[in-house]
Amino acid sequence: MNSTCGPSDVMDQNGAQSPAMIRAQTLSGPMQAWRRRFHRRPELSFAEYQTAEDIARVLESIPGMRVSQRIGGTTGVCARVGQTGGQRIALRADMDALPITEPYRVEFASEVPGVMHACGHDAHMAILLGAAHLIAEDMLRGNIDGEVVFIFQPAEETPDITGKTGAPHLIDAGVLDGVDAVLALHMDPQTPVGQARLHDGVCMANTDNFRARIIGAGGHAGYPNLALDPLWLLVPVLEAIHGIRSRRLSPLEAAAVSVCRIQGGTTNNVIPPYVDLEGTLRSYGDEARELIVQELQRALSVADILGGHGELHIDRCEPAVVNNPALNRVIQDAVCTATRHTPLWNGPFGMGGEDFGFMSRLVPSALFFLGCAPPGIPGTSLHSPDFVLDERVLPVGAAIFLEAVRKFLREGLAV
Repeated sequence: MNSTCGPSDVMDQNGAQSPAMIRAQTLSGPMQAWRRRFHRRPELSFAEYQTAEDIARVLESIPGMRVSQRIGGTTGVCARVGQTGGQRIALRADMDALPITEPYRVEFASEVPGVMHACGHDAHMAILLGAAHLIAEDMLRGNIDGEVVFIFQPAEETPDITGKTGAPHLIDAGVLDGVDAVLALHMDPQTPVGQARLHDGVCMANTDNFRARIIGAGGHAGYPNLALDPLWLLVPVLEAIHGIRSRRLSPLEAAAVSVCRIQGGTTNNVIPPYVDLEGTLRSYGDEARELIVQELQRALSVADILGGHGELHIDRCEPAVVNNPALNRVIQDAVCTATRHTPLWNGPFGMGGEDFGFMSRLVPSALFFLGCAPPGIPGTSLHSPDFVLDERVLPVGAAIFLEAVRKFLREGLAV
């Protein structure tokens, strides 16, 4: 879909900013400080202890905010403002960092060895804290009726020993009970700062990981005829796996099957008894998701045909993120009103996974990508030590959230 901002939303000749953007700009300093504090002290999934304390401290300083911590036995933080009984909308930000070593390029670089905010979650938290200030202020002034829930979620990146990431834990704890809609944003280092990207329907992938073992019979490398080399078995298995996407799925299906780790053997003169494989499976459709698993099992069975054995274990991860079209129109109008720019409708966001998908399966939801690429710097990648963002994106995100909440609580969903 392509649409434009209405005439009343267009920036005037003097480049005047919207009222929401002007208000958000007054929080640029605090949002930058929060973001840099989170960036200096990144914490991995389910270990966001200091991050949660810092977030709760800021939220508790906001008049009218009701704050809860340790949601669902995790580091999750949830805050509410407004009156119950009317429309209720939730805004969600993720808190965890990644096990990546950051090259020292800025004065606020990570101080934690081997851990970095390389996916923009530090900005997500700062933006949501800024939006919380603005929305609570409007609530106290009587400009907004209803209730807003601010969800600071742990562990978007990595599951715990039960196989759950942060979203299912918070859902089980009731953070979405009574919620009519939930919004989230994600940094987009490939898009200029401030430009928003929207997409109706599935926008991020189902994510499943797999572990496999190809079992042969070890032996002396000088007598391969007395062994069953699992590395030999591996070759046709790999061919079968790599053929899943190209020959077993429709060319119209959005899917990816990737083998990312192969490990076997201990020395140069011993045929190992087995070889291990690990990889990831991505898909948009639920039928394709199931078909890929079936075909992966079929690929491993090639080892059985040749006298060995293939074992497969699937770790079910995030479901696809599904954006509600009516809620996307709320965001579209919010982007136009707040930024004076027309959002981009240029397709799904890719084959990355996002555990916001668990929320999108329960209540009307929408996640949008917000450009954060600094000018003059080639687009960097998420989950990369080269990831950078332009901090001018912080008030932009807060202003969009403010306008989206206003519109939703005023009009609801026009389905």
